[in-house]
Amino acid sequence: MPSNARATSLSRRGLLTAGGALGLGAALAACGTKTEGGKSSAAGASEKAGPWKFTDDRGTAVEAKSTPKNIVAFTGMAAALKDFGIEVKGVFGPTYVEDPKTKAKKPDVQAGDLDIEKVAVIGNVWGEFKIEEYLKLNPDLLITDMWEKNDLWYVPAEQKDKILKIAPSVALWASDKSMPAVLQRHVDLAESLGADVKSQKLKDDKARFEAAAERVRQAAKGKKDIKVLIGSGSPDLFYVSTPVRPTDTLYFKELGVNLITPDKLDQGGWFEGLSWENVGKYQADIIMLDNRTSALQPEALKAKPTWAALPAVKAGQVIPRVTEPIYSYAKCAPILEDLAKALENAKKVA
Repeated sequence: MPSNARATSLSRRGLLTAGGALGLGAALAACGTKTEGGKSSAAGASEKAGPWKFTDDRGTAVEAKSTPKNIVAFTGMAAALKDFGIEVKGVFGPTYVEDPKTKAKKPDVQAGDLDIEKVAVIGNVWGEFKIEEYLKLNPDLLITDMWEKNDLWYVPAEQKDKILKIAPSVALWASDKSMPAVLQRHVDLAESLGADVKSQKLKDDKARFEAAAERVRQAAKGKKDIKVLIGSGSPDLFYVSTPVRPTDTLYFKELGVNLITPDKLDQGGWFEGLSWENVGKYQADIIMLDNRTSALQPEALKAKPTWAALPAVKAGQVIPRVTEPIYSYAKCAPILEDLAKALENAKKVA
């Protein structure tokens, strides 16, 4: 897993009271009737008439009488679709960060270019999925990532059966496949929903991505001795991620980057948790640090003396790691460019 979300005992709140659950049952029975009001637009997308069909990464052939328009998606998926010209009606997953004093909201790093004021947010944290709000959107399609087979990302397990009765669902791999393959599947999905995947913008974005990949390859070739560690900080533990399951690090490895592989992985085969006393177990020249709001960022980590003593930290060779990429060429190209720059400038310090 790319984060410590599953390693931490996060409570999954019940979203419905007993009375609300009864109301939900009636709503589910009636949800087959869709209204035209509130249909989401596909900006820049062409209208596709006739039946719609898409086979997702579960191997499920998802069908509808027409191309889905009222789409609800995991935040990162919604951001990727927006880059391809497809707008969604609602989102779930980390979408905004609220200032504790002013209560002002700003987009989460996973929201990309989404206008968080224009999409319905039916869940903003792990375990939160407001089914009644989801029903109000008259969804035609639910879309999310899949880190483990048939496990829908940010769809609470205890509510999954109810949620999947409301509308068809599509799940695309976000692990165990290299980044270019995962990007292509997102292009395939966007095209099925009406996106113009032959646009000049998409061609330019893809060319930028490919150029960035070659830059990483060349930088890695010239800095074979530079060791790169993939990490994520929490108050109690520092998680060192394996490079062989996440799509981004799997691709970095293919491009020749010298990534550190931890030797004692969790049961899922994602990471090794180190106490802060043992954070120096793996000596690295570059640390790619989880950039999500759920993880401790460099400013907060200054309070950890053992972190400050790491060679890469002292050398200023810590860069953000986009742990959950937005799978569009426009968003993945900068990830590669930043890594290439870090490799090009890196000094051997470990």
